[in-house]
Amino acid sequence: MKHQLTSQSITAQQLAKTIDHSLLQPQLTDQDIIKGCKLADQFKVASVCVKPCHVLLAAEQLKESEVLVGTVVGFPHGNSTTETKIAEALVALKHGAKELDMVINIGALRSGRYDDVFNEISAIVEIAQGKALVKVIFENAYLTKEEIVVACQLSEKAGADFVKTSTGFAPTGATLEDVRLMRTTVGPKVQVKAAHGVRTLEAVLDMIDAGATRLGATATAKILDDFSNKVKNSSAQEDKDGY
Repeated sequence: MKHQLTSQSITAQQLAKTIDHSLLQPQLTDQDIIKGCKLADQFKVASVCVKPCHVLLAAEQLKESEVLVGTVVGFPHGNSTTETKIAEALVALKHGAKELDMVINIGALRSGRYDDVFNEISAIVEIAQGKALVKVIFENAYLTKEEIVVACQLSEKAGADFVKTSTGFAPTGATLEDVRLMRTTVGPKVQVKAAHGVRTLEAVLDMIDAGATRLGATATAKILDDFSNKVKNSSAQEDKDGY
């Protein structure tokens, strides 16, 4: 895992690279995806996260960009069969996805069927090996703290690159408490992604201090513009004070 960033030391470029620009709302048109990809490229964020049906379009839009194309597997509720999730992941990789955000079978985890959850994550990790990062979405709104810990352990054992709080389609999303719990549960090779409700610069910086190294965001432009303004204002104040 890369060196842990902090809100006090992070640069504008580093902040941009923590953001997965989310384009997952069901009503988005092709034109919305093109516009979102252009915004992501403008700010040089880590990735765009699009629905499976938009991976080809996003990959075409970003073929000359450093911004990666990510997509979702078993989204948003994780209820697809393992075979369906595998097929979805294979098509996504074929279409150009470099990151896969997969939703666990939430009911299986809550039922104590840990082997089934582990085997499903392992199957996606194996498919993505050397081709794409795998982020495992738990949907913490439906889990106890103990279940979040188990989900972290299963994800790490299966070889996932990230553990992720939420899809954005549950009643609640990322909390600082959950991000801290996930960060302390997984080892240094596994990163934490916070998603759902991270809409302001203050919220983003708090999540980073809690241990998140990726954040799902729709308010990307405002977050990064606010950071630039904060840096400018800080520099102006230092000049005024004679530092």
